[in-house]
Amino acid sequence: MNPKLYTFLWAVATVVFIILSSLAVASVAKLIARWRGKNRTYQARTFASYFFASPWIVGYIIFVIGPTLASLYWSFTRFKLPDPPVWVGLQNYIQLLTTDDQFRVSILNSIYVTLFGLPLQLAMALVLALLLYRRLPGEQAFRMIYYLPVMLAANAAMLITWRLVLNPNNGILNTLIRMIEDIFPFLVPVRQGVVWFTEITNAAFLGLQRGDFNLLQQIVARGLPGPEVMPLWHQSQLWSKPAIIFIGVWSCGMMMIYLAALSSVPPHLYEAALVDGASGWQRFWRITFPMISPATFYNLVVGIIATLQIFEQSYVLTDNGGPAQSTYFVAYYLWRSTFRFNKIGYGAAMSWILLVLILVLTLIQFRLANRWVYYEYEEA
Repeated sequence: MNPKLYTFLWAVATVVFIILSSLAVASVAKLIARWRGKNRTYQARTFASYFFASPWIVGYIIFVIGPTLASLYWSFTRFKLPDPPVWVGLQNYIQLLTTDDQFRVSILNSIYVTLFGLPLQLAMALVLALLLYRRLPGEQAFRMIYYLPVMLAANAAMLITWRLVLNPNNGILNTLIRMIEDIFPFLVPVRQGVVWFTEITNAAFLGLQRGDFNLLQQIVARGLPGPEVMPLWHQSQLWSKPAIIFIGVWSCGMMMIYLAALSSVPPHLYEAALVDGASGWQRFWRITFPMISPATFYNLVVGIIATLQIFEQSYVLTDNGGPAQSTYFVAYYLWRSTFRFNKIGYGAAMSWILLVLILVLTLIQFRLANRWVYYEYEEA
């Protein structure tokens, strides 16, 4: 068959399916309204509203609910295309949670980035929001400049650029560090201390992760690195996760949420605090921070969900989740198992474990929110 004709027929069939499914859903909604004793006008409005909403409803059922239920079933099977799925019960889950060392490594790597990267993202976003909240000339231009990395960071081209920026030998970042140290030589010991602290903490994490502390012992025995030692970024297992955290902080979009929250803080609270002689820090800690706590809570929930699903950075910046599986995150391992090794059932089980982990952490945050999140309407 002619490819163009084939595509045309599929397009026509899709349009017909959308129309028929919309009519079916709208008719069912109208029948329910009639069964509930509603008048003709209400029934007509129900039919019209569901008819126009049905393409989304049907699409959600087909492309979200359907694959979700299929994934749940596949997680209990051994499924490798083109063979049909074979029921294995809880075998995939038992293997993942008990004997799969790569899954354990990926979980710990994801938790590392969440524990160390997310607080830095929150802090940087809040600092930038406080700076941009000041009414200064060119305020809108500065907001656009600061928010530009958020729009650029998620695409593959920008991540490839980061490979060049973070090149240990002639990358822009290390070159810039050297130039600044040439102007201010007293910063060299500071950089040496940062390098030593980063390497020793990451070596300790790798030791806990693998049960082997030889690398940590070597770094401790070496002592403070020489002035020529620069961060190795994504080319070292000691620096790969800090590199990804650095990119996450640079591209953090939480600033706009904080900026909107700051705009909603009532000015009269600051005026009353000034009259009482409160310092700048007291105004921030006693007024600003509690009033923007809902924004912090939102950023925290969304940030944990996002960091536990890191994939693009590992896929583009490193080779096979390296070096030495230091960027082997859960989402990357899920993709690798499912699409590279054709273990669809195993990957489905992994996705459901990740979902349960995210749900548990989210529920814990909601349970603890009443202790520190302040909503103004609660005092009304």
